[in-house]
Amino acid sequence: MSLQRAFIKNIIEKAKKDPKHIVFPEGEDTRILEAAHVITKEKIAKITILGDEDKISNFYDEKGYSKENISIVDPTKSHDIPHFVELFYILRKHKGISIEQAKEFVKQNNYFGTLLVYDKMADALISGASHSTADTVRPALQIIKASRKTSIVSSMFFMCFDEKTLIFADCGLVEDPNDKQLADMAIQSALTALQFDIEPAVALLSYSTKGSAESQMTNKIVRATKIAQEKIAQLYPDLPIKIDGELQGDAAIVPSVAIKKCPGSILQGNAKVLVFPDLNAGNIAYKLVQRLCGASAFGPILQGLKRPVNDLSRGCSIDDIVGVTAITVVQCQQKENE
Repeated sequence: MSLQRAFIKNIIEKAKKDPKHIVFPEGEDTRILEAAHVITKEKIAKITILGDEDKISNFYDEKGYSKENISIVDPTKSHDIPHFVELFYILRKHKGISIEQAKEFVKQNNYFGTLLVYDKMADALISGASHSTADTVRPALQIIKASRKTSIVSSMFFMCFDEKTLIFADCGLVEDPNDKQLADMAIQSALTALQFDIEPAVALLSYSTKGSAESQMTNKIVRATKIAQEKIAQLYPDLPIKIDGELQGDAAIVPSVAIKKCPGSILQGNAKVLVFPDLNAGNIAYKLVQRLCGASAFGPILQGLKRPVNDLSRGCSIDDIVGVTAITVVQCQQKENE
């Protein structure tokens, strides 16, 4: 068995030990319906699918699939609408939202699903198969909001190769992070690595290694590295987190290159978490590595929210959805222990 499959298989086994309740707002997407069948059959999670009840039920009936542990809810007809309208109005009235506007928002699947999570009627939400990242993240930021422990909500991908699994951040959300945001992103990604049994060896990437070039761009990475290192020492002194930067990609992951370019680096070319300087770099890198190197990409996984909400790539496969669901369940398990 390749380590690609072994990594996600291990996550699935962890999820099965304590399945959670996951909401899928995209009931019109057959990939979601097929994945929900696999997820519930394998007892990875309990599922609520949002959409047209008759169409979704007919899909499962025609396929001969069991609907055990699958709930189907049409947000436009739900008896929870009055409660959610009042709840959303209370949460957003400081932004000028009226009751009438709240009614329209709540009937949208992503908003309805996020309110289910906020109101603890479900544990997490996964969307993005047919919606943009903005459509998934906006309701989460408005309703669930960021944890008090962070200044930013960021995203990461698990990039699974035959020989190892790396974390790439941020590849899906924050366009142009400043130094403080990059530092928080690095710390969030290190904590995610620990949560999923990946060594929290974090490299903040640049086109420069340890001053081989100097510009506003490289100086931002240098400052971010220092901020992250100081925060780790203050907030998580007992965790085995290693952070270094600024490092070029080869100096971060190739020991023989690190010996030449940065012999004093604590990472020694063995980084497992790669933090990119901006969204252009991160998104381009993950897609190239996925398509040219055959890596499995699971994400975007959101970091820094009070409760788990995760985004799917619009090009996701059924296996991708199952994998992200298992990852989300493990995140929920971790939240319970915090």
